[in-house]
Amino acid sequence: MSQVRLKLVLTILAATTGFFVPVFGGVVSETPTVLRELVVSGREKRYLHVLGYVREYSTLTTFTDTIFMFREKTVDFMLPPSPKSRLKGWQVPRVLASRSYYRFTDATGRDSVSDRCSHHFSWADRIGMARAADVPLSLRTAESGRYASNGKYSPAVTWEKNGDLMTLDIDVLADSMGRQWVPGAEVFFHGNTDFERFRLNINYDGVVDRMVSPADMTGYSFYIESNGRGRGVYVFDRPDTRYSVSTYAEVYLTDKEYITGKEAKKWERSNNQTDFTEILEAHDAPELAPDIQRLIARVNSVDRDQIRVNLEPNHLLVGRKAVKLNVGQAILQRIKGMFGIDYINAERKWRRSWNNFRRDRLVL
Repeated sequence: MSQVRLKLVLTILAATTGFFVPVFGGVVSETPTVLRELVVSGREKRYLHVLGYVREYSTLTTFTDTIFMFREKTVDFMLPPSPKSRLKGWQVPRVLASRSYYRFTDATGRDSVSDRCSHHFSWADRIGMARAADVPLSLRTAESGRYASNGKYSPAVTWEKNGDLMTLDIDVLADSMGRQWVPGAEVFFHGNTDFERFRLNINYDGVVDRMVSPADMTGYSFYIESNGRGRGVYVFDRPDTRYSVSTYAEVYLTDKEYITGKEAKKWERSNNQTDFTEILEAHDAPELAPDIQRLIARVNSVDRDQIRVNLEPNHLLVGRKAVKLNVGQAILQRIKGMFGIDYINAERKWRRSWNNFRRDRLVL
């Protein structure tokens, strides 16, 4: 290497590192330079595992009856590094632990409470973490500002930036593109569910890039009003009865961790983590409203043992006395079991009973 080229290399090294480097004919002066931060990662791509704390308030309403539910949950999310990853993960919240409080009210004002209900009507289990999205050009270099993208009749997405904090207010119904923010609920837009309102609010912290991503998300909330919802509402689903559902939920993301594919598989195989028998409440969650606290106290004061004692047994469920079979009857029963005749008869009987039950409900 020639002296000219060597001198040039040493000059560049001194400028980038800040060290004094002896060069032919003198010493290169120190030039301080601020280098960009570098993130060093292994060859294996990491999965983002997120823990969250959820509060949801849902109401199912008909012409005569109302069911109100407050529920708090510990949930988790598993986000793959790429859509092509072998383990797909889950964007919608998976329940690890939960507590529910119900209040039932009829047309006359009578009410009762419970921690159980056979109807599933909340929207909170269908709204998950939004995908990454590009920050508007006007906000990428600005210290603070606001930008709104218009839908057909109203603003679809409103961006607000304050330093490295970012807040998104999304009207999902303003534009069909709004559905990209709620991938877990997109299927319901193609069914019989009629949405009256669908608003989503997302908070980000530490946004320094041209994109917002789930790694920057600190929490989100949403409010949904719909006509019709979900499964297990067959008692209210009659030709002359209309029912509506509203859900407001707050999701606080309490912990984020990048894990390996092997660790992600362990989380996927377990549907209910035994470590989460209690609700892990977020430290920044506000105190519950007084009416919710009264509902919780009322449900917790229910004497469940006394309810079981007072419950009259259903004699139809009592087992019949076993009849001893002779040799011929035993052989015949074994043959029926081999050819599945008993199974076929039992299935026909169950289907007949279910049809009679539905017909009786529709007549009421």
